[in-house]
Amino acid sequence: MSIFKAAMLQLNSQNDIARNLFVIETMLRDVKAKGASLACLPENAFFMRGNDDTIPDQSEAVRNCQQLAHDMQLSILIGSAHIKDEKSGKYYNRSFFMDKNGAILAEYDKIHLFDVTLGGGEHYRESDRMLAGEKAVLFSTELGKIGLTICYDVRFPQLYRTLAQAGAEILSIPAAFTYTTGKAHWHTLLKARAIETGCFVFAPAQCGIHPNNRQTYGHSLIISPWGEIVAEAREAETAVIYADIDLGKVAEARNMIPSLSNEQHFSL
Repeated sequence: MSIFKAAMLQLNSQNDIARNLFVIETMLRDVKAKGASLACLPENAFFMRGNDDTIPDQSEAVRNCQQLAHDMQLSILIGSAHIKDEKSGKYYNRSFFMDKNGAILAEYDKIHLFDVTLGGGEHYRESDRMLAGEKAVLFSTELGKIGLTICYDVRFPQLYRTLAQAGAEILSIPAAFTYTTGKAHWHTLLKARAIETGCFVFAPAQCGIHPNNRQTYGHSLIISPWGEIVAEAREAETAVIYADIDLGKVAEARNMIPSLSNEQHFSL
């Protein structure tokens, strides 16, 4: 399928899985009614914890989405869910892609964990509770070849170049970007990843205020291989954005700027 309609769900997830699933299901039914073939959810789609919240395993929520995908005949990309590693007691921040029959075609564990102090008392230590993935993920679907990444990965361009050189046509970058870093860098980073690779970028995002007053940036985006924003959500509103995706645009952009094939190895 070279042309299809894609939908990005912008969520304001809270620390209540049942509530978040209800919102997601309601939005997915609207997405299906509008004729989309793929719905993409942001990072932490099922649960946004406060600083002191215990993280519940979200495997059941993933199975719930598999059933929805099957019932609606709609491919769903879960930006991430927390899946517990019983040996360590920590969690993987894991993306899932399920086809329209509910079968999981690919899983990806976030490689780059967000450990940072932003100042003003704002700090994050993802590695305190999360385990880092070790493997990039690229897979083929009837919609095209998709490379999976998550949020903070966007600051590591070599991951995206590797995926593109291996054949990716679409890059998934679901996020729960902080407001501070989002305002400064979100649009620039995502447009750069599209331009550098000649890929479509799908970036569904969290928005608004979450437990313990954590604030995310919103501005879910769909970006063309030429670096053009073709759809964008507002800052703090739950919403769905849509775009018709023509994968022929990937070849057009790469033919005009063949940087993937022009790359030269060098020493320092």
